[in-house]
Amino acid sequence: MKRVVLALLPVALLASFGVFVWNEPIRGTILQIMFPGRLSYIYERVSLARLVYEHVALVAISGSLAAIAGVTLGVFVTRPIGRDFHPIVQDISSVAQTFPPVAVLALAVPAIGFGFAPSIAALFIYSILPVINNTISGLDSIDAGVVEASRGVGMTRRQILFLTELPLAARVIAAGIRTSLVINVGTATIGAVVGAGGLGTVIVSGLVRDNAAYVFTGAITAAFFAFGLDYVIGRVERRFYDARSN
Repeated sequence: MKRVVLALLPVALLASFGVFVWNEPIRGTILQIMFPGRLSYIYERVSLARLVYEHVALVAISGSLAAIAGVTLGVFVTRPIGRDFHPIVQDISSVAQTFPPVAVLALAVPAIGFGFAPSIAALFIYSILPVINNTISGLDSIDAGVVEASRGVGMTRRQILFLTELPLAARVIAAGIRTSLVINVGTATIGAVVGAGGLGTVIVSGLVRDNAAYVFTGAITAAFFAFGLDYVIGRVERRFYDARSN
């Protein structure tokens, strides 16, 4: 029974997310019950489904760029040619994480302008650290004996990297990418400040109008999105590693 409940819970949450986003009358009723006395409950300038689409685009593009760049840098600094840059890359990525995304936006807007681009830049800088750190940790934790054994059977450096090291470090690297994407879901709400759209649009509008129903709409949708993304990636990871172990 417990297993059935645990299996059905994500499905129920996903269904609730779909109903809340795409069924406006039901969403309005829920918000009216939760926040009585408001003049408006539904954000009417843009549909919630459109804001979800924009939010997904922000997360997907910035997350993909962070994953590619983070893994590439992590691999580079663990090779003999890049070892000298190991501490520099980690220090720079750590400093990037300490910068608030809003500060990055403030610096990016004069150079890039308003809209999608500065938001992508801010999210990319903010989310690259977990990918870099996990890539380095995963590759550095591989037993040197395994690498030597691969070299002993005649593998080239490239073959050792792609056929031995990266597969062994894949789980740690995937965990870093997963963390990066989930962080991005929440952080992407700042894109509304510079006109990039996304769920931050309805949150900012709610704050400006002192409308808790708007704020709740954006926040709970982003939370659903983050949970769903984390769950799906986790399931894909488990299926992948189960398939490999069999």
